[in-house]
Amino acid sequence: MSDGRLSVFKTYKLYVGGKFPRSESGRVYEVTDSKGKWLANAPQSSRKDARDAVVAARKAFGGWSGATAYNRGQILYRVAEMLEGRREQFVREVADAEGLSKSKAAAVVDAAVDRWVWYAGWTDKIGQVVGGANPVAGPFFNLSTPEPTGVVAVLAPQESSFLGLVSVVAPVIATGNTAVVIASAEAPLPALSLGEVLATSDLPGGVVNILSGRTAELAAPLASHQDVNGLDLTGADAALAKELEIAAADNLKRVRRPPVSHHHSEKEAHSAAHPQAVDTGDWSTDPGTHRLTAFLETKTVWHPTGALGASGSSY
Repeated sequence: MSDGRLSVFKTYKLYVGGKFPRSESGRVYEVTDSKGKWLANAPQSSRKDARDAVVAARKAFGGWSGATAYNRGQILYRVAEMLEGRREQFVREVADAEGLSKSKAAAVVDAAVDRWVWYAGWTDKIGQVVGGANPVAGPFFNLSTPEPTGVVAVLAPQESSFLGLVSVVAPVIATGNTAVVIASAEAPLPALSLGEVLATSDLPGGVVNILSGRTAELAAPLASHQDVNGLDLTGADAALAKELEIAAADNLKRVRRPPVSHHHSEKEAHSAAHPQAVDTGDWSTDPGTHRLTAFLETKTVWHPTGALGASGSSY
């Protein structure tokens, strides 16, 4: 039954520094579903928006990297709680974005929430896996501990607008980095809605900054930015990835290349036949820890144990 009521359309905005600006340029672009039906006008971010996002990410880095790993885990778990509470909204947005049935989209959203919880659990455990005490000759403790790289620019997957997005963003911040995320160009709406969830969780503003627009236009200034320390090229095609890697070399950024299968498989045959294809990884598989360690540095500290006497111990 229609009562002649007009729908209230949602205005999607960027998420930068804990606030929701429109694009500095004032530009928008049309986002459509898989059948070409108009969904929304998304902000088309400019290079200035990208630079603003880096400033916000750098400002947030000290507090976020300095928080205890346990506290970061609590905050990430809180984000998962908020995602669960907005499940229906994300199911609708993912179904529209990826042309999925409601039941398939629901499975994708559930997997994304579970993936977020998975990374929340790793915050205070990854140090034991990749750090440790090293055996050395002499009366010293030699300890290696992982530390975050800094500000990481993340090119989100183009096809997997939510599960893929969560799979690349959560590990970057779980380990204490801050992120500037370029959402999927054709399907940015789930990413922009994630910004609303992050804003209402306990995540400090600036830890994650989300931009929508043309991937290549935004990635170029981030790859050459002197205050960006890492670059995840998951959402870049082969030609763009090469260009960005060259720009990233200028200040020795840590670069994570787009996923490529090294096994002879149908998947590899597909990527060889379609060099522009991205997201060769299957986002539904066990994520492992490789994305957690991609943007970690190892700090090694020597510490004297005390002079060893003839008896072998001074204690």
